[in-house]
Amino acid sequence: MEALLSLIIGVLTACGVYLMLRGRSFPVVLGLTLLSYAVNVFLFAMGRLTIGQPPIIREGISQYTDPLPQALVLTAIVISFGMTAFAIVLALKARAELGNDHVDGRES
Repeated sequence: MEALLSLIIGVLTACGVYLMLRGRSFPVVLGLTLLSYAVNVFLFAMGRLTIGQPPIIREGISQYTDPLPQALVLTAIVISFGMTAFAIVLALKARAELGNDHVDGRES
């Protein structure tokens, strides 16, 4: 299972980086989204999630779930949503001013 999860994170990261290096704005936005998904899955994997355990230490309970990875992923989701919205607005503004959607502004 760990190998499959590592493979999924690697594929998401590779696809995200590949799309971020493209010349048009829409693939760049998709690449940022895939990269943020890869980071979220990585944070969940590093948190060693346990099912059915409380996130708070109480008397009589020996195991508990670490709430930090869940809080980090929630924060990463909010940040990636804001970053994606900003990138889309920036791409739309560049398209309106330059007349094309190339990242560098020149039609190749």
